[in-house]
Amino acid sequence: MLNNHFSVHHAFARHILAIILLLPFTTNAQPGRDSVLKVVSSVEEYKKRVNADSSMRMIELRSVVRGIVYDLRYATKNNFMNRRMYPAKTNTTFLRKPAALALAKIQEELNARGLGLKIYDAYRPYSVTVKFWELVGDERYVANPARGSGHNRGIAVDLTIIKLSDGEELDMGTGFDNFTDTAHHDFKDLPAQVLENRKILLSVMEKHGFRRYDTEWWHYFIPGGDKYAVLDLKFKELRNQMHSF
Repeated sequence: MLNNHFSVHHAFARHILAIILLLPFTTNAQPGRDSVLKVVSSVEEYKKRVNADSSMRMIELRSVVRGIVYDLRYATKNNFMNRRMYPAKTNTTFLRKPAALALAKIQEELNARGLGLKIYDAYRPYSVTVKFWELVGDERYVANPARGSGHNRGIAVDLTIIKLSDGEELDMGTGFDNFTDTAHHDFKDLPAQVLENRKILLSVMEKHGFRRYDTEWWHYFIPGGDKYAVLDLKFKELRNQMHSF
């Protein structure tokens, strides 16, 4: 009996010790800054990764997507946060090379139909995702920084289609960053023309390798996101690297 009693207490003590040893990692770790998520915040580290694999390069979209239109909402107060999240003069945005080149093909295909792309958002610095989370803290609407987002990785884009003739957006049923069921891809209680417009965007994006985000008709991403590191580089830093490779 004594040996059994000792064994039980010994096992219990080891269990408590294991919990104590884990506490610094579970209570003090910062979201997205722990050992699970690697955040690249230095230009030197970014350049090292690009030199090792050219697909990691961040491409300014206007440099490869002819005639693309920007409406970068987070550089204004016209967004769901009602505040400017990027520097006021931000008029540049980026995606990883494979995503940027795919968008160029999409633009060409749409142009042949008298249509084109308008970009609401593409690359988003990780620090902005942290700010979103601090203010909203709801994974239905913003990415949890513990995992980072496709925007942080440079593989996700928020966009719509415009007419080349007058720059007017096609009617998609809701505006950008609409957090209702109406914005979902499977929501069908909409006018026929709206459903057709969404179908045009969906079909051309999927044809060129993008995948949809089910609850946002405007949000698309390329698969295999885990191979791309989360970035926390400023737009200016990326712009300065455009001709460095």
